[in-house]
Amino acid sequence: MLSIVIDMNELVTDLKALHEETLNNLKSSKANNTIRAYKSDFKDFGAFCAKHNFRSLPTDPKIVALYLTYLSGNDAKMSTLRRRLVSIGVIHKLKGHYLDTKHPIIIENLMGIKRTKGNIQRGKKPILINHLKAIINVINEEKTEEIKKIRDKAIILVGFGGGFRRTELISIDYEDLEFVPEGVKITIRRSKTDQFGEGMTKGLPYFSNETYCPVAHLKKWIKISNIKDGPIFRRFTKGCTLTSHRLTDQSVVLLIKSCLELAGIENKNYSGHSLRSGFATVSAESGADERSIMAMTGHKTTQMVRRYIKEANLFKNNALNKIKL
Repeated sequence: MLSIVIDMNELVTDLKALHEETLNNLKSSKANNTIRAYKSDFKDFGAFCAKHNFRSLPTDPKIVALYLTYLSGNDAKMSTLRRRLVSIGVIHKLKGHYLDTKHPIIIENLMGIKRTKGNIQRGKKPILINHLKAIINVINEEKTEEIKKIRDKAIILVGFGGGFRRTELISIDYEDLEFVPEGVKITIRRSKTDQFGEGMTKGLPYFSNETYCPVAHLKKWIKISNIKDGPIFRRFTKGCTLTSHRLTDQSVVLLIKSCLELAGIENKNYSGHSLRSGFATVSAESGADERSIMAMTGHKTTQMVRRYIKEANLFKNNALNKIKL
C-alpha cells in the first residue's frame, strides 16, 4: 500500500514537472516582443472584464464575443479584433487554461461584425523611393555629427533594402555580416515567423548609385564606428558619443518619423514597418514576383505579399491607361 502511495506521489510530481516544462516550451516558442504584445492585448481585455465584473482568466467564449463587439463599437479594425482574439487564446494557453477561440459564438460574431463594418484594412503607409530619397537628403542636411548621419543613413537604407522588420534590423550583430564581391550577406538568427530559430540569410547587392546603396553605407558605418563585434546599430549619448548599447526598435520608428517630418511629409501614417512594406511595394512595382519578395522579407504565406503587389499594381495595370483622350 505504501509503495502505491509513493508511486502516486512520484506520478503527481512528474506530471507537475511536465506541466511546467510544457508551459516554458510554449513561452519559448514565441519571440519576446510577441509575448509583450500578447500581454498588452490581454491587459485591455482584463480591464474590460474588471469593468463589467467578468472573469478574465479563465474566461468563456461568450465574454470574449462581448469584448469583440465592444471593440468593434469603438471602431477597431478587423485585424485588431483578430489579433486580440489570438492574444487572449495564447495567454490562456500560457497559463495552463483552455479557451475555445473557434467557438461558434465567437466566429459567428466576427462574421457579423465583418459583414456590418467591412474588412478594408488601412495599414501604415509604405516608404517609397521618393520618400527614401527625401529621408536621405534630410539626414545629409542635418546639423549634427557626421558619424551619426552615417549611422542613420545605414539604418534606413539597410532596413529598406533588406525588407527587415525593425526588431530584426536592430538585432543585427557584427558577427552576422559577411561582405562578398556581390554585396553583403546578413544572417537573421531569429524572427517573428521563425519560431524554431532556424534563421535565414539575406543578400543585399551593391547599387549602381552609391548615394542610396545600403552596402556602401553599411561599410562606411562600420569603418567610422570601428565596430568589431556585437551590435551594429548602437545608441549615441546626448553629446554624440557612441555607446556599446543596442538601439531599440522604437528608436527606428522615431528616426523614420523625424526624418519624414523634416522632409515636409505627414508622418502620422508611417511606422517602423514602413521600410519593410516599402521594400515589398517598390519591388512589386519593379516587376519582382511574389516568390522573390517572400525570399527577402521572410513572409511564410502569400497573403500579405499579394496585398503589396495589389497596391503596387493599382496604377501600373489600370484599364484607364488604355483610354486615349
